[in-house]
Amino acid sequence: MKIGLKAARVNKDLTQGEAAKKIGVSKDTISNWERGKSYPDAICIKEIENVYGVNYNDLIFLPKNNALSVSGAFVSRVRKKSST
Repeated sequence: MKIGLKAARVNKDLTQGEAAKKIGVSKDTISNWERGKSYPDAICIKEIENVYGVNYNDLIFLPKNNALSVSGAFVSRVRKKSST
């Protein structure tokens, strides 16, 4: 089952601050990952797996809102091309 970073953290009843301490990064870094502003490196992904208890293959690194805006932008672009 696929799960987003924020959902994985919340499932472990961790605040961003608590997760940050366990993973070894700042609270702002956790926030940026969850919002899709930046992405964890391989070392941090291993820590995320350990702390959140999820496998890398089950994690979604793109927040729902970003996925929707990307697909929305694509649909808009396709509609423009279709109408010309």
